[in-house]
Amino acid sequence: MSDNKTVKVTLVKSTIGRLPAHKACVSGLGLRKMHQTVSVIDTPENRGMINKVSYLLKVEEA
Repeated sequence: MSDNKTVKVTLVKSTIGRLPAHKACVSGLGLRKMHQTVSVIDTPENRGMINKVSYLLKVEEA
């Protein structure tokens, strides 16, 4: 599959005081700092993590 679709994900709210599972999802997406943007491959696994912490993220289809 050479045409992997990606999603741009930006952390817009802090993970301080969040559930450990939600912090794990944010770090699993590769986000470390506020307002950091990363591109992740659009897989069901990544979509699940994005949906779980959607209240912390801004998501753009790329």
